[in-house]
Amino acid sequence: MSQVLDGKKIAILATDGVERRELTEPRDAVRNAGGTTELLSLKSDAIDARDHDLQPAGTYDVDRPVAKAKVDEFDGLVIPGGTVNADKLRSDSDAVSFVRDFVESGKPVGVICHGPWTLVEAGVAKGRTLTSYPSLRTDLRNAGANVVDQELVVDGNLMTSRSPDDLPAFCAAIVEAFAKERAPQS
Repeated sequence: MSQVLDGKKIAILATDGVERRELTEPRDAVRNAGGTTELLSLKSDAIDARDHDLQPAGTYDVDRPVAKAKVDEFDGLVIPGGTVNADKLRSDSDAVSFVRDFVESGKPVGVICHGPWTLVEAGVAKGRTLTSYPSLRTDLRNAGANVVDQELVVDGNLMTSRSPDDLPAFCAAIVEAFAKERAPQS
């Protein structure tokens, strides 16, 4: 694959309970395209992943807590799903502020499965066309989003998908969007 993301740095925001494939496949897509990733979390040690919210699926080392990260350090953001992951993220003020600031910056943000719960909590879903895992679509509608049932939805700088089944389209879309993002100014 070409190195379309050479020099790009992408934040991945996740915590315990993250859906393994929704963490690893976007991460690998970014790396395979020449970009780097940094795993941000609510804590500084490893996080536990799951498969289908049930089976333990390994641990992943955190690069740093989200409270110590700044939006201008990154070219894009990925928010994986997993019911427990998303619920913990939306309950953390540092994570919610980071997501709000990232979306408002205009930089590309890819969110999959239960990840849009954080968009609701950050107050950035209103007026946006989004998709998600079916069980949180009512929450998105109540937050003012236009909710559709599609593999991939792109609305401005937000890209959303429904589940791990949509990862091929999701990964292709985030790599394309991240490639178009200008490098952060140092």
